[in-house]
Amino acid sequence: MNLLQTYWSSFIQGFGYTLLASIIALVGALILGTLFALFQVQPIKWLRQVGNAYVQFFRNVPLLVIVLFMYLVLAKIIPMNGFAAGSLGLTLYTSAFIAEAVRAGIQSIDSGQYEGARANGLTYVQAMRYIILPQAFKVSLPALGNQFINLVKNSSILAFVGGLDLMYQGNLVAANSYETLTSYLIVGAFYLVITLPLSYSMQYLEERLGKGA
Repeated sequence: MNLLQTYWSSFIQGFGYTLLASIIALVGALILGTLFALFQVQPIKWLRQVGNAYVQFFRNVPLLVIVLFMYLVLAKIIPMNGFAAGSLGLTLYTSAFIAEAVRAGIQSIDSGQYEGARANGLTYVQAMRYIILPQAFKVSLPALGNQFINLVKNSSILAFVGGLDLMYQGNLVAANSYETLTSYLIVGAFYLVITLPLSYSMQYLEERLGKGA
C-alpha cells in the first residue's frame, strides 16, 4: 500500500496511457480489420490477394518485431514517439486477427441474403452495411471480444519503446523502489480494472443479442 501511495502519480499516468493506447488501437484495428475482411471476400482476385497478404503477414510476425520496426525504422521517416509507434504497431497487429474474425462472420451468413438485397435494389455497399455486416459482427462477437481483451494486455509492449504505459511505469517503480513483486502486482491490478469490465460488457452484449435473436 505504501508503494502505491508513493508512486500513485506514476501508476495513474501509466494507466492513462495504457487506456488511451488501447482505445486508439481498438478503434483503428476494428476499422482496418473490417476493411481487410471485406477485401478477403471480394470476387475481385487482386483485392482478395491484398487482403490475404495483409492478414497473413501481420498474424505471423511477432508483435514486438512490428513495434520495434515502427519505432526504429518507420520513426526515422515519419517522426513519432514511442507511444505513437507502439499504438500503431498494436493497431496493425490486432487488425489482422479482427479481419479473420469478421471474415468468418461474413462467410457464415447465407449468400441468399446478399443476393436478395441486391435483387431489391441495394448497392454492394448498402447490402454490406445494412444486411451482411450487422449479422457478421453479431456472429463474430465472442471472437472480437477476445481480441479486444488481448489488445489491452498486448499494450504492455509499449514499455519496450518508452511508451509511458503501465508496464513502463511498473518497470521504473520496480527499479527505483527495489520492490519488484509489489510493483508488478499493482500493475496487474490496474490491467484488471480495464479487462474485467470489458470482459463482462462483452458477455452482457452477447447475452442481449442472443435473447434478441
